[in-house]
Amino acid sequence: MEYKTIIQELIEFRNDRGWNEYHTLISLSRALGIEASEVEKIFLWKKNDSSLSSKEKDNLKLELADVLIYCYYMCEKLQVEPNDIIQDKININKGRNWKFGK
Repeated sequence: MEYKTIIQELIEFRNDRGWNEYHTLISLSRALGIEASEVEKIFLWKKNDSSLSSKEKDNLKLELADVLIYCYYMCEKLQVEPNDIIQDKININKGRNWKFGK
């Protein structure tokens, strides 16, 4: 599915429930942080990725969807397309170097 189709469906969902007044950037950023912590919670006490059960992987997909939904709502408020700002960041990162020491 394309971004424009998804964001339109999300906007309709939000507006049908009268949530637009609550969807400020600061509120969306807080919700995003909470959902990101739900992603992290799935990995609590795991030693590696292979420790995830099928149910946990399904839950991870749902939590990632929540994170993306809030990111999409924030992009809508900023009037930017996610893929555009991702490409901008990729271009910045191409000029950066990271050193990982042991």
